[in-house]
Amino acid sequence: MNILTFSQARADFEQALDAVCKNHEPTVITRQRGEHVVMMSLEDYNSLQETLHLLSTPTNSDRLRQSIAEFRASRTFVRELVIMTQKKKVKNNAAGVTSHKVAQRTST
Repeated sequence: MNILTFSQARADFEQALDAVCKNHEPTVITRQRGEHVVMMSLEDYNSLQETLHLLSTPTNSDRLRQSIAEFRASRTFVRELVIMTQKKKVKNNAAGVTSHKVAQRTST
């Protein structure tokens, strides 16, 4: 983590912003009078918020930790791509019958 004084950050503000975004590393800005602050990119902030959300429930947190442990222990396997289907209502005007047409698309 980088540390800059308020004066350093102010003098090279654009460079400090660029470094935070490029390196994906927060920077602490210290102040003589007042609390210190952390500067981070929006991308990193959003990622942090998503991680906090995913870990916010004990059940989800336990499942994620279990998945990470399985990955690290090489207990993983490859699955084939799943094909998603979507039902679409189609009305046969001649007979007045409604049926479903299945459209296939591959998920990405």
